[in-house]
Amino acid sequence: MSKTKFDLLIVDIVRQKRLESGYSQEQLAHFLGVSNGFIGKVESNKFSSKYNLNHINKLANIFNCSPKDFLPNYSTYEVENPNYKEISRS
Repeated sequence: MSKTKFDLLIVDIVRQKRLESGYSQEQLAHFLGVSNGFIGKVESNKFSSKYNLNHINKLANIFNCSPKDFLPNYSTYEVENPNYKEISRS
């Protein structure tokens, strides 16, 4: 399974925060508790590896922010499910 546009947006946000913090992929992998190669696979379009919700929660702790900071606004990406119907939020 390849990465969706939504997945790629999350990867880009995490990469930006990693670079701004001066962390290498290896350092972030250590902080996140994953293998050294995992971050490289996530950041590469050649692999289907991606962050899950547990990763997002840990990343929020690492970067001292909210897990929401890694999730793009739902209106900023194209939904890939043709059966998707936007739910009215009141």
